[in-house]
Amino acid sequence: MHDKWTSPELDSLLGSRTLTRRQVLVTSLATGFALAVQPVGAQTITTESDGLTAGEVKIPVADGEIPAYRAMPAKGGNFPVVLVVQEIFGVHEHIKDVCRRFAKQGYCAIAPELYARQGDVSKISDWKQIFAEVVSKVPDAQVMSDLDAAAAWAVKSSKGDQRRLAVTGFCWGGRITWLYAAHNRNLKAGVAWYGRLKGQATELQPKYPFDVVADIGAPVLGLYGGQDQGIPLDDVEAMRAALKAADKSSEIVVFPEAGHAFFADYRPSFRAEDAAAGWAACLAWFRQHGVVA
Repeated sequence: MHDKWTSPELDSLLGSRTLTRRQVLVTSLATGFALAVQPVGAQTITTESDGLTAGEVKIPVADGEIPAYRAMPAKGGNFPVVLVVQEIFGVHEHIKDVCRRFAKQGYCAIAPELYARQGDVSKISDWKQIFAEVVSKVPDAQVMSDLDAAAAWAVKSSKGDQRRLAVTGFCWGGRITWLYAAHNRNLKAGVAWYGRLKGQATELQPKYPFDVVADIGAPVLGLYGGQDQGIPLDDVEAMRAALKAADKSSEIVVFPEAGHAFFADYRPSFRAEDAAAGWAACLAWFRQHGVVA
């Protein structure tokens, strides 16, 4: 295990860019659910924080500090660490709840607000506006650096075990999960929920998961919906074939009747049976690859 959490693979993955110093616009996490996803569904899951240490924290990053949500067992230590990567809606209540679910399983779970320098998406009602005004302006290099910083902070300040690092992410965060597995050689495993696999490259987001298959170091489990209108099954099958050709230990599971965001219990897209199966598969994947003893 290296003491330095940034890795030399960053240059080859994202190009030789340096992070420019930006003003942090979001200094505190949103309360409740993002405006764009309201009203939330009656089936929304709420995980209580009893027995946990849970709440907002500040993560020192390359150019200041950003807010994050952290949840871990109130007692004990040497916890496996899981980075929880947000959907396009930022670190709102659903992502916080996912952190608490992991904490109930014995993890130190941390979700940094990865749009902190670009803007607060919690008050924007239109998801297209969120993407155009904020998400499209978030550099992948910044995200990789912030996730490294969150992992380092979890070890230093939250009783995390640096040898047992995992990552999981949803939608936007699903794509990031694949990229992070190609970036951080300290990673044990990842689980990517319905993250885009191919797309139009931009200066700030130059690579998609399909482009970095050869660089993926940690085993990733991809969880996808067969009815997802935004991620063609052809892309899923192409990614599966590329992983096999590269002799990677990653796998992809497709839930035939599920659409996009089938794990998002607060949205109409939620499919309880598939979400439960995906969650069980996620936990089993982390156990299988040594994140949890």
